[in-house]
Amino acid sequence: MPKELLKGNEAIAEAAIRAGCVAYFGYPITPQTELLEHMSRRMPELGRAFVQAESEVAAINMCYGAACSGVRVMTSSSSPGVSLMQEGLSYIAGSEVPVMLVDVMRGGPGLGNIAPSQGDYNQVVRTAGHGDFRSIVLAPATVQEAIDLTVEAFNLAEKYRHIAILLLDGNLGQMMEPAELPPMRPVDGRRPDWALTGAEGRPHNIISSIYLQPEELERVNQRLQAKIERIRAEEVRYQEYMLEGADLIVVAYGTAGRIAQSAIKMARQQGISVGLLRPISLFPFPEDRISQLADEARGFLVVEMSAGQMLEDVRLAVAGQAPVRFLGRMGGMVPLPEEILAAIVKLDQATSPSIVLRHVEQVRGGSAGGWE
Repeated sequence: MPKELLKGNEAIAEAAIRAGCVAYFGYPITPQTELLEHMSRRMPELGRAFVQAESEVAAINMCYGAACSGVRVMTSSSSPGVSLMQEGLSYIAGSEVPVMLVDVMRGGPGLGNIAPSQGDYNQVVRTAGHGDFRSIVLAPATVQEAIDLTVEAFNLAEKYRHIAILLLDGNLGQMMEPAELPPMRPVDGRRPDWALTGAEGRPHNIISSIYLQPEELERVNQRLQAKIERIRAEEVRYQEYMLEGADLIVVAYGTAGRIAQSAIKMARQQGISVGLLRPISLFPFPEDRISQLADEARGFLVVEMSAGQMLEDVRLAVAGQAPVRFLGRMGGMVPLPEEILAAIVKLDQATSPSIVLRHVEQVRGGSAGGWE
C-alpha cells in the first residue's frame, strides 16, 4: 500500500482497527486523545464496539470483561490515566486474558504537563500492577514502527494470553510522518477454547484471579513465571545503529533513541567510535546483547527523558564490566543532539586508554583518586 502522511496517535488507532480490534474502551487525556477520537469515528462505522468510559478505572475493567470473551480488545491513555488502571491490569494478568494498552507518556509526577516524557518506564515495565508479573512492553521510535508494533502487540497478547503495552511519548503521538498502514485483517468470528461464550453443550469456563488457598495461588504464579521466562527467551527486540567497531555504546529508546542517532553521526565525524543499542522490547529487555557488548566496550551512556528508570536495567546487564554514565531530561524536556554529543565526548575522554591506565596506576599506588 502507498505511504500516507499520518499522525502517530491516529496511525496507531487505524493500525489497531486493521489488526482486528473488536472493542475499544477509553477516556480522553492529552496527549493521546486523537487516538480515542479516531476510534470513536471508525469503530461504529465498522459495527465494532466503542465506549468512552467515565474514567480510566472503568475503561480498563471494561477491557477485562470484553477480553474474557476472547476478542481483540484495546484501551489507551497517558501517564496518570495508566496509574489509575494498575489494579485492573493486575486482575487481567492474574486471569490470563489478552489485552492491548497504548500509553502515550506525558510529564510528571502528578498532573505534570502534556509535554513528552519517558517517566512511565517503572510503572509499566516493572509490573504495571501489584503481584509477580511482567507485561510485554514495546517502544517504537517512528510512526511506521508504532504502526507495526501495534499489530505485533495484538499478536503477542493473543499468543501468550497476556498484557501487551505499546509505550511511546507525546512527541511520537503528535508527530506526523509518511507511513504505510497494514491491510485490513478480517475479524475471525471463532473464539478460543478458554473464552466465555456460553456453556451450552460444553463444560463451564471459569476466568478468575482469586485463589484463596496459598498453595493454589502459588501454582498459578509458577505458571505465570514459566510464561514470562518463555517471553524473555523468545520475544526480545532491539535495533543496532553504527555498532560495528564501536567501543562506546549509547542505550536509548523511543524518541531519545531517535535523537541519539544524530549525536552518534556527529561523534563519528569527530573520530569517536560510538554506536547505539535501541531497545524495542523494554520487557523482555535485551540484557544478553548489552552484556555481550559490555565485554568489549569502554563505556555506556544511557539517555532518557526521565531521571533514569531504564538506567537500572542497563546497569544490571552491564554488571560492572564497564562504566555506565547517564544523561536525562525531565518534566517534558527533550534532549538535543548537541547535549548527547557532549555527553559522548565526556565519556570518550573519561574512558580513553591513557586515562584508564593513569587511574589503574593511582589505585596500585594507594591513591583514593577516581576517574580523571
